[in-house]
Amino acid sequence: MAYTQKSYVEHVAVRVKDIQWHINFFLEVLGMDVREIDGPTDAPNQYWTLGGMQLMSTPDFEAPPSNDSGWLAHLGIMVQDLPSALQAAQNWGVKPLPQGSNWLQLPDGLAIELIQASGTSVTDVLAINPRAKL
Repeated sequence: MAYTQKSYVEHVAVRVKDIQWHINFFLEVLGMDVREIDGPTDAPNQYWTLGGMQLMSTPDFEAPPSNDSGWLAHLGIMVQDLPSALQAAQNWGVKPLPQGSNWLQLPDGLAIELIQASGTSVTDVLAINPRAKL
């Protein structure tokens, strides 16, 4: 059974060695303000931006070479119909993860978190052309 609804990536979680540098970069370079903080504001464990970044403080983290994989923690993906998406995913060799029934590991190791969208939010977001000329 194919999933016939639409989806979008809601956030991308990445492990970072120096979280404060990344917070500053995403704020000062990209204008991505804080949405949520886990831990103290001067040394957060995790930091979410408006615009979809989740920074995870991992001080001993060493990123693999660019042709390797492993530094992306998971993708959070908003879906219009979570039960249907989970049903459709069963035919693709994904593995459930301990975080919950909406967490799946793809065959190449990538973890995804499927999140039930409210109302028409997926359709609304996908209707926006972020590259449209003003």
